[in-house]
Amino acid sequence: MGAEILGPEQARADDVVLAWEGEDVLAVRLPQLSDSLDHILAAMERRHGMPLSQLDRKAKQEAVRMLEARGAFSVRHGVETVAGALGVSRFTVYNYLNRETALSREKAAENG
Repeated sequence: MGAEILGPEQARADDVVLAWEGEDVLAVRLPQLSDSLDHILAAMERRHGMPLSQLDRKAKQEAVRMLEARGAFSVRHGVETVAGALGVSRFTVYNYLNRETALSREKAAENG
């Protein structure tokens, strides 16, 4: 997901430093969450073989479900970023999210 490997002397406070037998050997710099969302969206486009905005409605709804499961909407401006990639409004993304929540509740009620 775009992590960077660095020497331990280059580590910043928010990097993960890995040690071996008590000695720091490398640091891992994780990308910002917003960068990760861009990577996830690019991977989804590669998997579909087309821009996400060209998907049909059902495929866009599935994409929103997958993105929600991966935490895409906990990122600042996540809904706006996803809406832009899908070529829909923020309102539509929220409708897709609400639809998934309603379907989950219905399934739980049927099985409960």
